[in-house]
Amino acid sequence: MRLGVLILPELPWAEAGALWRRAEDLGFDHAWTYDHVAWGVLRDEPWYGAVPTLAAAALSTTRIRLGTLVASPNFRHPVPFARELISLDDLSRGRLTLGIGAGGTGWDAGVLGQRPWPRAERAGRFAEFVELTDRLLAGSPTTYAGRYYAAERAPTTPGCVQRPRIPFAVAATGPRGMAVAAAHGQLWVTAGDPAHAGAALPAPAGAASVRAQMDLLDDACGAAGRDPASIGRLVLTGPRLDAGLTSVEAFRDAVGHYEAAGVTDLVVHWPRPQEPFAGDLATFERIFTA
Repeated sequence: MRLGVLILPELPWAEAGALWRRAEDLGFDHAWTYDHVAWGVLRDEPWYGAVPTLAAAALSTTRIRLGTLVASPNFRHPVPFARELISLDDLSRGRLTLGIGAGGTGWDAGVLGQRPWPRAERAGRFAEFVELTDRLLAGSPTTYAGRYYAAERAPTTPGCVQRPRIPFAVAATGPRGMAVAAAHGQLWVTAGDPAHAGAALPAPAGAASVRAQMDLLDDACGAAGRDPASIGRLVLTGPRLDAGLTSVEAFRDAVGHYEAAGVTDLVVHWPRPQEPFAGDLATFERIFTA
């Protein structure tokens, strides 16, 4: 199983740079950051942009894969975003993964002054956003006329370092999102059942919940004529899914449960001094140097 870490874009680079370099030193396979204008309970706290953060991380590391977990259509358009992704792939020398999702109804949904989109519109926009981004990154020039997004001979030269394009990690829980993942994703992403409330599920129950979601992904792959084994399965632990970061033994137990369920990639949050994602840095270091 590949292991990843998510670092919130909340610190100035003079401090954050050390975290990204340490993530590489600890042997993580990939490192991610959230792509939001503002996020949750940290809405009024310091928060930096995902794209420049990843650009700095790309120039500060040499091996670890980097990505958004996840970008969304809430405040982005595929044409300028594709330019940024191509630039990030170049800066990282082919180490970028695009984590992408439909977006929620939080702060990002109305920050540009628009009404938050109804669920059906959000799903439709997501499908078009991913399709157009795929086309832009895979070839140029691109003309596209959808219900929500359009492009007129949009150039994306020189294209991605990775061919035919950077890999997509598509977050999905419902049938329409699963279809998008099956059509375009090299990885599928879940943070657990969005209907779950209360404490994070311990590893046995969390892995069972994810396994049920993966059954839906397998069905979507079958409907698309795709081998389900050809798409990776990434789990972002956190509020819904407990990663077992209290000890080396607890984390190994969690990894074992998720691996047995068919998960290929497990991502934890870099520990913060306070909630959300509060944790003990010394314990975290022990877990990932054991």
